[in-house]
Amino acid sequence: MARVLSTAIVLALLAATAAAFALTERAKLERSPIYGTRVDGVFSPAGKVKPVAHIVFRVRSHERVDVWIVDSHGANVDTLLSNRTVKPGTKLDLVWNGLTESGLLVPDGVYMPVVKLLRSHRTITLPSEIRLDTAAPKITVKHPQYPIISPDGDGHHDAFTFHYTINEPAQAILLVRGDQVLLTHTSKPSGELTWNGRLKGGVRAPAGHYVLSISARDTAGNVAKGYPFAIAQVRFITLARTRVVVPPGGKFALRVSTDAPTVRWQLNGRHGVLPRGTLHLRAPKSSGVFNLYVFAGTHVARCAVVVA
Repeated sequence: MARVLSTAIVLALLAATAAAFALTERAKLERSPIYGTRVDGVFSPAGKVKPVAHIVFRVRSHERVDVWIVDSHGANVDTLLSNRTVKPGTKLDLVWNGLTESGLLVPDGVYMPVVKLLRSHRTITLPSEIRLDTAAPKITVKHPQYPIISPDGDGHHDAFTFHYTINEPAQAILLVRGDQVLLTHTSKPSGELTWNGRLKGGVRAPAGHYVLSISARDTAGNVAKGYPFAIAQVRFITLARTRVVVPPGGKFALRVSTDAPTVRWQLNGRHGVLPRGTLHLRAPKSSGVFNLYVFAGTHVARCAVVVA
């Protein structure tokens, strides 16, 4: 009798195991009542790029749906949808602006969307975190800096390159006189930017001084306030003086500042080529005012030579 009872117990256990296995396999094959899910991973109500978070999904069967947002402790912070009747395959595209039902902005942190299917009596927390981030990134650059560039394409100091670091993944932004001229494609927390003397719209900057500022934009769309870090001088050719007085036939010296290794000069029909630096020339023998032209590539500077 004991042997028969033992055999019966074993058979019952095997049957129960087989039934459980069958139920498990069936559960694996059962399709989720929600599909086509897409949830924005990060946003910032304080920014302009991603001011809201989108929660998108489809319901497989005829349902009445509730949707709300919970914080990291599981507390409901905002209800997005209440008792909405939807047909099978209906696409729901909901928007959360980071505010509670009373209109208060929730603290920065991680939140989760929850979907309740009232007819099926199922509550599903979507496995997609939403990170609310309103803190602007912090970007660091060596300052102050006073670069001099000559963006004429001759390979001599055509651009200014500098290194930056950011406290989080973000795009670096370079501003020239307050206008954005560069935005990095990647969000690496460190890298280099190069200013090639172009202004907003790609316009070549004329000779002069330009204030360069640095900023950054993180993945949530928060933009750091730009701060100046360099005064860059765009210089092609500059003469130390724009007027010299010299006796007839007298010698004079004129300092030339340029990146070109040599310069061309022209004075009262005479001309020549000299190394950059200080030019040593002789004035015309007759009295008068003569224009001295000094060329560096396609750029020219002028000095009035007064012979008296």
